[in-house]
Amino acid sequence: MLIEAPRHAEIFGSVKIYDVQKVLKLDSEKIDTPLLRSFSKDEIEEVLNKLSVIIPIKNEKIHLLDGVLRAVPRSCPIIVVSNSQRGKRDVFKMERDVIAHFHNLTKHPVTVIHQKDPGLGLAFKEVGYDRILDENGFVRDGKAEGMIAGLLLAKHMGKEYVGFVDADNYVPCAVNEYIKDFAAGLCMSESPYAMVRLHWRHKPKIVKSKLYFRKWGRVSEVTNRYLNLLLAAQTGFETHIIKTGNAGEHAMTMRLAEIMGYSTGYSIEPYQYIYLLEEFWKGEGRYSEATSAGIEVFQIETLNPHIHEEKGEKHVKDMLHDSLSTIYHSRLSDRQLKSKILEELKANNVLKEGEKPRKNITIPPIKEIDVNSFMKILEEYSETLVKYE
Repeated sequence: MLIEAPRHAEIFGSVKIYDVQKVLKLDSEKIDTPLLRSFSKDEIEEVLNKLSVIIPIKNEKIHLLDGVLRAVPRSCPIIVVSNSQRGKRDVFKMERDVIAHFHNLTKHPVTVIHQKDPGLGLAFKEVGYDRILDENGFVRDGKAEGMIAGLLLAKHMGKEYVGFVDADNYVPCAVNEYIKDFAAGLCMSESPYAMVRLHWRHKPKIVKSKLYFRKWGRVSEVTNRYLNLLLAAQTGFETHIIKTGNAGEHAMTMRLAEIMGYSTGYSIEPYQYIYLLEEFWKGEGRYSEATSAGIEVFQIETLNPHIHEEKGEKHVKDMLHDSLSTIYHSRLSDRQLKSKILEELKANNVLKEGEKPRKNITIPPIKEIDVNSFMKILEEYSETLVKYE
């Protein structure tokens, strides 16, 4: 793979954020110059062998899930955490049937579990991680909650890296690229605490019966602007370094993933930036080893465009609210920035006059969870956990 070398980075305490690097060629000769970085198939494969791919899903089209599964490189075990409908119309059963058929054809290892599995809730309760549970003892609805369940399954597998891809992608070959982009970014890292966030080259839309290749998603553009304003409020210097505020496709080293805080709803991806900056900017956080080693954030622009399921206007407004809310409520946000966020939300008909954004629920890191005890309880009491090996 041939990509641009990191040319520019900005440093905020122990957090180093690299500017966007473009993928230039997916399969290339070994070419290394001051402006280019290339990675051989063996280098990419070495990372993929240590990486598990987590797919959170909720009531997506079955054909989309099937395509995403088939696109994951053979080296990476897959973990599907579903929060899809059960009952009379059992969408989860359909997902599990597709996964079983996929495994029978390909022998690709897949682990699948439903987010509302009572055994999953019990396992979290018994290891003392109850911030993820609702009042009935089940894992709450939410993407972050599903991602955390997947993380613990990946950690129990002994994986060094974990990547997240959404299940609503219409272009399977794009998913295959995403995961190899993860590997390239992780190859570049000099710290054991690293994250790779993908910036889509384009997000095509249908406009007047023609494809229009938009550069930015409607919410992403706004989220990035306010994350950069947050940095400027603290440093006094304007910046445009953050371009992946809503990056659903991202990967981390397990050592970073287990000390990362999480946020519910659509705020999860921008909150990752907020958490890292709040925890590691001033060097006074709980994780001295990570503070010393430094946190690296790579932003990689994909070669493939991103075509995904359109969820409607309410989805866009909910995303905008949750994304800006996590910036609004950050302790790094000042009065002027809060005022700008309120005006933005009112201008987009997300909030009414006098309203303020609700605070998103945050969930602590998983580092202190005894993963062996967690898995022992889960395997004993789970009703939906299946490992296709």
